[in-house]
Amino acid sequence: MKRIRFTKNKSLPSTVGDTVEVEYGESGSVDLTTVRLLPPCAPTKIVCVGRNYAEHAKELGNEAPAEPLIFLKPPSTLIASGDSIVYPKASQRVDWEGELGVVIGKRGRNIKADEAFDYVAGYTCVNDVTARDLQKKDGQWTRGKGFDTFCAVGPWMVGVGDVKLDALRVRTVVDGEVKQDAPVTDMIFSVGVILAYVSAFMTLEPGDLIATGTPPGVGAVSAGSTIRIEIDGIGVLENAVVPEA
Repeated sequence: MKRIRFTKNKSLPSTVGDTVEVEYGESGSVDLTTVRLLPPCAPTKIVCVGRNYAEHAKELGNEAPAEPLIFLKPPSTLIASGDSIVYPKASQRVDWEGELGVVIGKRGRNIKADEAFDYVAGYTCVNDVTARDLQKKDGQWTRGKGFDTFCAVGPWMVGVGDVKLDALRVRTVVDGEVKQDAPVTDMIFSVGVILAYVSAFMTLEPGDLIATGTPPGVGAVSAGSTIRIEIDGIGVLENAVVPEA
């Protein structure tokens, strides 16, 4: 039986079920079959970094950017591990994009890169789901990135001091086949650089989510498939894809 260990004074996943509610700071263990996992953050905004791995930019026929390429997803895209990604009727190509997510823990503006981790609560897994055909058609990314259910996050958040960032790898598995597998050290712009860049023009609030970009290996998914975003030391985010009703 799979369980999560809860320890006082550490960052914990949000877990709410019909009969069980565990609050931050409470110790003990919870059987995952008795609870429903919710997204581990409640962002006012979801800030994403495009083309942050050189090989990913190359596979889509783009140059690596000279500075962070930023776009936003609306909070209505947010779903948890175990929820379904809805394949919209408006799109003929929907892609997975496994990413490391950074959850903001403290309000910040004009953050210095070398002080960025003072503002980070922890890390999670993200699937930046993308309607690739609409992204290309529109010439900007709001619709292609912004459908409901297009930002899967979880399964929980791991505290910033509980993992070594440079040791993390992002891996995407679709229907049992590994599609993406790369270390976060391959990112063009580090977490510190990203936070400094973004906070120079917008205030980051506690609970905000930064999706740090996807490694090479993106591809089209089909309704009926299951996507797993795995980051060793953080966990496994798993979502099934279903057709729009």
